[in-house]
Amino acid sequence: MKCFMYSIEWQKRGLPHVHLLLWLMEKLRPNEIEEIISTEIPNAETDRKLYDTVTKNMIHGPCCALNPSPPCMKEGKLTKKFPRALLKDTQTNDKAYPLYRRRAPEDGGRTITQKTRGRIQKILVDNSCVLSHILFNV
Repeated sequence: MKCFMYSIEWQKRGLPHVHLLLWLMEKLRPNEIEEIISTEIPNAETDRKLYDTVTKNMIHGPCCALNPSPPCMKEGKLTKKFPRALLKDTQTNDKAYPLYRRRAPEDGGRTITQKTRGRIQKILVDNSCVLSHILFNV
């Protein structure tokens, strides 16, 4: 690593999060990125704590017919780029952020059933709605 810069912020509910910028000596390969960052629903059997955290706090939406006016919609358009495209593998290039692996159920990705806010209806959520999270145990 050449150097780093970070800023810690607190969300409305008092939860801290960090904005971190790293300058690396060498470019990370997709498999190295997948060891650090995930955008997939974790395996509940191998890491229950991570599964509970991600399924409770790291799912975007729903932004669909069951929720026609989500907070992420401005002037009829979704502003957070969700749902994201499902990809079998992480993809990198020289000019942009990586496109993280988000496997479809038929490629080994997991799904969960989630209630929509304020409604009884449940929807099936796949990895296209999972926010990126770091894979480490505290």
